[in-house]
Amino acid sequence: MEPQSLALCLPLVGWAAHSGLLAHRLAAARRDPLTGLRTRAGWTTRAERFIRRHREAVVLLLDLDDFKTLNDTHGHAAGDAALSATAARLTAWCGRHGHAGRLGGDEFVAVHRHPSHLNGLTAILNAPLTYEGSWLPVSVSIGSCRLADLPHRSLPKALAAADASMYAAKGTTGRRGRHYTSR
Repeated sequence: MEPQSLALCLPLVGWAAHSGLLAHRLAAARRDPLTGLRTRAGWTTRAERFIRRHREAVVLLLDLDDFKTLNDTHGHAAGDAALSATAARLTAWCGRHGHAGRLGGDEFVAVHRHPSHLNGLTAILNAPLTYEGSWLPVSVSIGSCRLADLPHRSLPKALAAADASMYAAKGTTGRRGRHYTSR
């Protein structure tokens, strides 16, 4: 190869390598390193496309109850195990009919094609977790919003309604094993 041709190709090779690195970093930034779930930005992009295609979908907002107590009592590694288990359980529940994400801390989010599949989710998420030979209590408050119940279907409105529903669930006694659907 001639020196002039080589001199012209080197910047292109460098640009291609740099672009590949940036694409890899962007993809990594859209995934939570602990749970493997999509972060807020990655999940939001997918969820908006999802709700355009599935008018009957349900949007969920989930929060681990007493997470600070779990961390303080059993240690941060146990808290990480609870977060990872919750992510795995939520992902399995979504299957190919929805998408799960982690907003941060102990908050998760999901969108699912079939609102009727909410039955049983509470039991799945609230099952105790085995960690280092002992059982860890896991309790999750769930707020949900069926898109069909909204006058104007949008992800921000559905998340706001699910958030209100989740806080209503947290404010009741006996919140374990219960979820509330906004209307």
